[in-house]
Amino acid sequence: MDFNIAVLLVSIIAGAVASVSGFGIGSLLTPLFATQMDTKIAVAAVSIPHLLGTALRAWVLRKNIDRKVLFSFGISSAIGGLSGAILHNLILAPALSTVFGCILIFAGFLGASGIGRRLEFKGWLSWTAGALSGLLGGLVGNQGGIRSAAMLAFPLPKESFVATATAIGIVVDLARIPVYLALEHKELGSQSAVLSIASLGVLCGTVLGMSFLQKLNEARFKQIVSGFILALGIYFLLKH
Repeated sequence: MDFNIAVLLVSIIAGAVASVSGFGIGSLLTPLFATQMDTKIAVAAVSIPHLLGTALRAWVLRKNIDRKVLFSFGISSAIGGLSGAILHNLILAPALSTVFGCILIFAGFLGASGIGRRLEFKGWLSWTAGALSGLLGGLVGNQGGIRSAAMLAFPLPKESFVATATAIGIVVDLARIPVYLALEHKELGSQSAVLSIASLGVLCGTVLGMSFLQKLNEARFKQIVSGFILALGIYFLLKH
């Protein structure tokens, strides 16, 4: 299959998945981009369609953002994520990915089985969970999945869950994209055609996913998000 066609199809799916689970664009597009470019460039390139899709999602759901979770869990998650990204090259990636995968599988199981409904983050637990999930996500390079896994412990309606996860994602994007542009602007410029296709696909997928989100009941929503988290955990275990 032509690479540009693959990018379009995967980006549509990624945008739709992210509209339901609060993550998925980076998880799906980065491995695809990495087949045609250096992994470091792939991570930077995906941040562009990721920001566009996230911004559209945040605008549509802006009234549903839970500001209490955003300013506790969200801020500590963003700080932890940036710290993890800085330390990324100092940690043994295979071992870390295995731990990361196990955590996601455990979190996905808790959510899918319903056991996770007994957990709830309040006060200092919210800040701690945000910092740890952000740190681990930054180290591995996949903050969205671990962020959504931790957020399952908050009693948020589906729209608030996605909206708040999206708002946190924007904070992280706005912090990292200027760094990518400063360091990789030439390489990113050479990928402008692919980035345009991916951005268009993600935006289309986001619209499709938002319509699907409205049709889900709360119980089914939690199961689907947990399923995505479980699948991401299995991927991390198998990729090394």
